[in-house]
Amino acid sequence: MKLRSTLVLGSLFAISGCQSLTTSPDTTTTKTNAAVISVKSTSLQADNVEAVQQHVAEVTDVWQRMANGFHLAVPDKKLVNQYRQWYLNNPKHLEIVSQRAAPYMHYIVEEVERRGLPLEIALLPIIESAFDTHAYSGMHASGLWQLTAPTAKTFGVRSDWWYDGRRDVIASTNAALDLLEYLYAKMGHNWLYAVAAYNTGEGRVFNAIKRNKAKGKPVDFWSLSLPRETSRYVPQLLALADVIKHANNNGQHLYPIINQPSIKVVDIGSQLDLNLAADLADVSVNDIKKLNAGLKSWATPPSGPHQLLLPSDKVAGFKRKLEQLDPAERINWLRYQIQPGDSLSVIAKQFNITSSIIRSNNGLKNNNIIAGKHLIIPVASNGEMLNINNVALTAKHTLEHNDVKRKVTYKVRSGDSLWKIARRFDIRVAQLTQWNNLHKDQALSIGRSLVVYPNQDNNSKILQYQVKSGDSLNRIANKYKVTVQNLIKWNGLENKKYIQPGQTLTLRLTNS
Repeated sequence: MKLRSTLVLGSLFAISGCQSLTTSPDTTTTKTNAAVISVKSTSLQADNVEAVQQHVAEVTDVWQRMANGFHLAVPDKKLVNQYRQWYLNNPKHLEIVSQRAAPYMHYIVEEVERRGLPLEIALLPIIESAFDTHAYSGMHASGLWQLTAPTAKTFGVRSDWWYDGRRDVIASTNAALDLLEYLYAKMGHNWLYAVAAYNTGEGRVFNAIKRNKAKGKPVDFWSLSLPRETSRYVPQLLALADVIKHANNNGQHLYPIINQPSIKVVDIGSQLDLNLAADLADVSVNDIKKLNAGLKSWATPPSGPHQLLLPSDKVAGFKRKLEQLDPAERINWLRYQIQPGDSLSVIAKQFNITSSIIRSNNGLKNNNIIAGKHLIIPVASNGEMLNINNVALTAKHTLEHNDVKRKVTYKVRSGDSLWKIARRFDIRVAQLTQWNNLHKDQALSIGRSLVVYPNQDNNSKILQYQVKSGDSLNRIANKYKVTVQNLIKWNGLENKKYIQPGQTLTLRLTNS
């Protein structure tokens, strides 16, 4: 499904989302095993929230807790019935999605209840992203809640070279719920309108209401003329809630989620290498990255947020080991000797960091550097993010070339395609798209930087060579003992007559 965003301040607003949700302001009565809790569909009363909390303490499974708290009316509508039947006919879908949701659903339900929102809201990530924290849409929405960059920024979710808060479960959940609360208030305390607006933007919903009023037509959600995706979004949510509520009766298998926190946010105080964090928490680095999907590099951001999401049962041991850790050991550092012809931007590319990071770590006020001097460079403890071929450096812990998974930053050139780039580095298109979060048919913009791990054996290494004044392909080929034909092949220069100073060339060298 397409995900869209409308950024509006005042009458307009930044929206993300993938579909919509409905509610009427009528009072309904929800029965539970312990009590009958009267709630309004517009919001849960404070005393009722307390009653719900007292009741759910007796429930051992989060899905049952949610089912007991669902209170949005599920009307007998064609689209609702169609989506209900789809879920019943495709039980494997919910089984897989519910397994993905396991680490996060308890936290989301807690937040939804704390704010007094309908518990059906906690199901939106199923529709938006199938609970894939790395989900990315053609409309540039990202994360569980499919927030766009404008929406995220409006609600205080930051994104930079180190971190994308849209993929951070905590930050994105808070932003999405803030957005839904805003829309609920803006849309006259009507949850169907609010969720529709989450999907398509409040302006479209207001305009649909305005058109119906002008024609003397009803203005309930079901009577509005909305985009096809939005008109199906609300029915899908209501059908999903109904299927989950009656899962046992319908033979629907949901992955059990224990009704207690399985993850916890831990304040780590300052920047920390993720490989080291995994060791301290006694979990795999893949688990760390999965839970902290907002982290884009090998460490937490230097300027924060200084926190990690960890399995609850690992928190105590992690904190104890972190307290005993020498602060100097949190990040691995390399001492790099500046070479003639180096620039700060070139060095930054070699180590997959930014010039500003090098400046801040070395007390530099500008980009001026002197050959022969040294710079301190933060790097991953296992070297996995480094590209240190042909770089003169001494490390706190010696790194041998064969221990490093060589990473190349490649800038897209005119005429490039994913297939051509993959061929150049002897890799598969699927690998290239996975490393760079791309679709296989996605167009590439000239100048875009791509991450590449070239296919190489122990007898070769990759060098990124910056063309200097007076260079020619023949001169470079002779210097590095490669052929001009290979230089042309590796760099897609078939239709190029000249190379330019400052241009970066990829060389595949054989170790002697």
